Amino acid sequence: MKKMKVFVLALCFIAGLSLTALAQDTATTQKSLYDRLGGLDAIKAVIDDFVGRAAADTRINAKFAKTDIPRLKLHLVEQVCAATGGPCQYTGESMKKVHKNMKVTAGEFNALVEDLSASLDKFNVPAAEKNELLGALAPMKSDIVEVNSDATGTPLPANFKPLKPLSAARIAEGPKMKGSASTTGKKKKEKKTTE
Repeated sequence: MKKMKVFVLALCFIAGLSLTALAQDTATTQKSLYDRLGGLDAIKAVIDDFVGRAAADTRINAKFAKTDIPRLKLHLVEQVCAATGGPCQYTGESMKKVHKNMKVTAGEFNALVEDLSASLDKFNVPAAEKNELLGALAPMKSDIVEVNSDATGTPLPANFKPLKPLSAARIAEGPKMKGSASTTGKKKKEKKTTE
């Protein structure tokens, strides 16, 4: 009987080790959402399509009347890349600051989500990844929507002040990567030391 107990305990111990190893193996082989979406090039393609789609959507395009489109695309790529576990660092302002006084309605936010969803569908993003991405971005709604209304196509308030456009050099740099030094910062330091 004592041998049977030892045998059963040994089996339980081995089973526990096997399950732990399996769990660790699964965790290390599971790809990030960034990788499952196809990486940076895939994200850039979706964002490019999405911005074009939003520009053509009369339910929301008035809100982009004063927007610097290259800045918007760059920061959207950084944001989606970072939110999905990619190597990018989001360098834009907070959603609250960017959208302050735009008077974005809940209906306009929902229309924007529909446009993003359509872009994801165009690139055949699987439902699981699509839902995971939309779920990761959903918490931003409270920082973007200022008007609790289903209305769409509302004008951008005349007193709205957009952020300044980014320089062509900054746009050309592309998305910032985590841990990389800002080349703009390096240039400023170099300039100061040579003066």
